[in-house]
Amino acid sequence: QVQLQESGPGLVKPSQTLSLTCSVSGGSITSSGYYWSWIRQPPGKGLEWVGAIDSSGSIWYSPSLKSRTSIYRDTSTNQFTLQLSSVTPADTAVYYCGRGRVLSTTTPDYRGQGTQVTVSS
Repeated sequence: QVQLQESGPGLVKPSQTLSLTCSVSGGSITSSGYYWSWIRQPPGKGLEWVGAIDSSGSIWYSPSLKSRTSIYRDTSTNQFTLQLSSVTPADTAVYYCGRGRVLSTTTPDYRGQGTQVTVSS
């Protein structure tokens, strides 16, 4: 069974870059047919799809976040990473990584437990 685990700093200052890594076990991020995604949930709000990278390395971003988002992967460590630049308090959220078969879904088949990121000075 696939397991995903998010890691990264819990506190980021405004204007800095948020960087989170998803470590995957029980399956390869190069296995065909899957999207490896980032999703977030701000306090009191619904889930928001941030972006994804597929098995071949193709990348998609949410249009609203595209200018500040970068997703890349390391196949040697079976990890993929989210970077979100120029963060503001509006980027405060629980961030999840997931694996699914549908692009831009906020409910992937497998999802990590999530990590809280707070943007504050």
